[in-house]
Amino acid sequence: MKDFLYLIKRNIKVYFNDKGLFFTSLITPAILLVLYATFLAGIFEDSFISSIPEKLNISNSIIKALVSGQLMSSLLAVSCITVAFSSNMLMVQDKINGTIKDLNVSPIKKSKIVLAYFVSCFISTIIVNLVALILCLIYTYFRGWYYSFSDVMYLLLDVLLLTIFGCSLSSVVNSNLKSQGQVSAVSAIISSAYGFLCGAYMPISSFGKGLQKVLSFLPGTYGTSLIRNHSMNPIFNQIENINSSVINNIKKGVDCSIEFNGNIVSILNMYLVLIISILFLLFLYLIINKMKKNK
Repeated sequence: MKDFLYLIKRNIKVYFNDKGLFFTSLITPAILLVLYATFLAGIFEDSFISSIPEKLNISNSIIKALVSGQLMSSLLAVSCITVAFSSNMLMVQDKINGTIKDLNVSPIKKSKIVLAYFVSCFISTIIVNLVALILCLIYTYFRGWYYSFSDVMYLLLDVLLLTIFGCSLSSVVNSNLKSQGQVSAVSAIISSAYGFLCGAYMPISSFGKGLQKVLSFLPGTYGTSLIRNHSMNPIFNQIENINSSVINNIKKGVDCSIEFNGNIVSILNMYLVLIISILFLLFLYLIINKMKKNK
């Protein structure tokens, strides 16, 4: 057990000692928040206004709160995955510089080394993502606060689950990388493409029907929808004297309501999809490393 804890401590220390990597991971969510608030807030606000019938009078504070909730969910949905890939790059760096060879010939079991990478990745990533969550909550506080304590706890749960999902996915992908070029390529692909694939940058409802069906099979879609529901539903609940069908259409437009095979996916089922995906990825990660050990 001491060896396992030592490896976790070692991995976390190496990550935080790499100032460039750490500050890049930490600053990126803050930069994204500024960029989202600067360039996307106006677009989202116009979108909400255009989707509400003119005869309905909804206060400007509600509109601003909806926009901030959508921005917050988009940022957190992307950060939980991209930061996980960044912090898990230590696994690949150890292969490149030969550190993994020293660890493999040590008395420490291979299974402990493998699990230590995952646990340290989660700890490093959740620290950055919790900072991102705090920044987002501060932003929403000044834009319009409609959250209860339970709403914040649900957001925290979503961030924890998405972080575990991100660490599981990055562990599977990174376990097959062996060079700096591969690291750079994967980082570029994840940072640029994941936000679109999970519906963070653009709602999936704005895509074609065929692409919507494809994306409905991806766990990240439901992770984004979970955060979006818990960041926007408390604000939707404040809207009175408005037809429920209008609210449902708005929710569908921002991916609070996700359809799979023509049926609306419930919040509980979204959690189940995310948890099952995490368990599958962890199992796959262990199998990959078991096969490498046998080889």
